[in-house]
Amino acid sequence: MATTVLHKASERGHQNHGWLIANHSFSFANWYDPTRVHFGMLRVLNDDIIAAGRGFGMHPHDNMEIVTIPLQGSLQHKDSMGFSEVVSRGEIQVMSAGTGVFHSEWNPSPTEDAHTLQTWVFPNKKNVEPRYQQLTFNPEDRKNKIQQIVSPNPDDEGAWVHQDAWYSWCELDKNTTVDYTIKRNGNGVYVFVIDGSVNILETELQERDAIGVSETETFTITATSNCFVLLIDVPIR
Repeated sequence: MATTVLHKASERGHQNHGWLIANHSFSFANWYDPTRVHFGMLRVLNDDIIAAGRGFGMHPHDNMEIVTIPLQGSLQHKDSMGFSEVVSRGEIQVMSAGTGVFHSEWNPSPTEDAHTLQTWVFPNKKNVEPRYQQLTFNPEDRKNKIQQIVSPNPDDEGAWVHQDAWYSWCELDKNTTVDYTIKRNGNGVYVFVIDGSVNILETELQERDAIGVSETETFTITATSNCFVLLIDVPIR
């Protein structure tokens, strides 16, 4: 029988810095909850609103797989590897920090807030050479079906990371159902509802709610309204 953990949107850590409104699914910065430190190898899921013309200056990371998913607006990315790119909705950005990298993230719009999800996954290899990857996805390929966007395999669909982790998303019409099969024995899935509402394993989830699912091979997502859902499949043990 499946094991689940429910994380309601209202229970997340919340910090308002003026230029940044941050919601933390897991303990981060000044917010700490001992029951919410990570879900398996998923360490961070930050739901951030960055004010127009503001952002994060150059700062370091190492030995972490960082996946950024813009939901509204764009982010200007610059890093010590020499990349200077703008990432927008419908795209994802992967940065393997490895031995160490500096980067900045800035909202280039003078008028529009940028709304992004940033996730961190512990790697299965330490001190790798840092790398950057950015991909655009066809929204039709996630309409009423699951579209893979990250995997452990450079030759597979989507971007890749140094971990037995898979990211997928789907946009479902109301009353549509899709089945998800967990990719690897010992993995679990953190399902985050970006928009709308769904039912998973008899649990109702609203916008920005999340549920961690493990100890099962498959489960069904039923859309109780039009919805947009992110699935992060990571090792639990």
